[in-house]
Formats: sequence, structure tokens, C-alpha cells
Amino acid sequence: MDIFLSINNRQQVIKLPVLPAQFKIQSGMKNDTYDTISQGDIKLIGMPTLKSITLEAFFPKEEYTFLRDRKHKGWEYVEMIEEWKLRRVPIRLIISEDTVYTDNGPNMINMPCTIEAFEYGVQDGTGDIYYTLTLSEFKFIELEQRGI
Repeated sequence: MDIFLSINNRQQVIKLPVLPAQFKIQSGMKNDTYDTISQGDIKLIGMPTLKSITLEAFFPKEEYTFLRDRKHKGWEYVEMIEEWKLRRVPIRLIISEDTVYTDNGPNMINMPCTIEAFEYGVQDGTGDIYYTLTLSEFKFIELEQRGI
């Protein structure tokens, strides 16, 4: 399994060098409960909410044997993600069973996202950058045009 983050149709791609120990996708529903006179509480099923995911791992400063990618070092990853935040463009999260980035391969997750939070810092003497990256699903708005 590999995890990729990218912007602008793969203009820049980050392959996470260290996989998180786990990840969970939060996928909810916008259901409403109403109190009625004759039936008590009733539930109306709403629309799905935006999915979210939090990734926790580290960006290595050194060359470790277990790295999934060696393209960048520690702070370079942080700088790229901070730059993406400033550009205010959606990013694409791909969690793939393949080791090659592809938009149409056997992906477990292929989701456009926004960066909701990015927390990072050094916590030991290695110089590795430990981070928590929270992403939320981004939906491209498709408006229907009507003639007058």
C-alpha cells in the first residue's frame, strides 16, 4: 500500500515516505430527528456529509531502510504542504494498493480534499518531523445552466 498527495493533476506529487500506523475515514450522514405529536421522534434520512481522514506519521530527516520514498527530506515535505495551503487549491489523496501513482488503477481511496489542519514538529533527537494532517473531502461544484 502507498499513500500519495498531489495538486493540479499531478503537477506536484508527494508519496508519503512513512505509512501511518492506521487510518480511518469518517463518513457520516446528515440525518434529522423531529418530534411529532402522534408518533414521537421520527428520523429523516439526509444526504451524506463530507468524508474526512487524519494521517499521522513522520517525514524522515535521515535515510532509513524502511522508507517508501526518498525523494525529499524532512522539512521539504512540510514546505510543500504549507505552499499548497497558501495556494488554496484542492489536493488529491490516493491510497493505493499499487506502488505507482495512478488516477484509475486499483485505488482503495481516490478523493479530492482540502487541508483542514496540519500540525508538525520535532519530538526527539532524530530531526524527523512528526505530523498530523487532517483532510476533508472536496466536492467540485457542478452548476446546471438553464437557458432564458
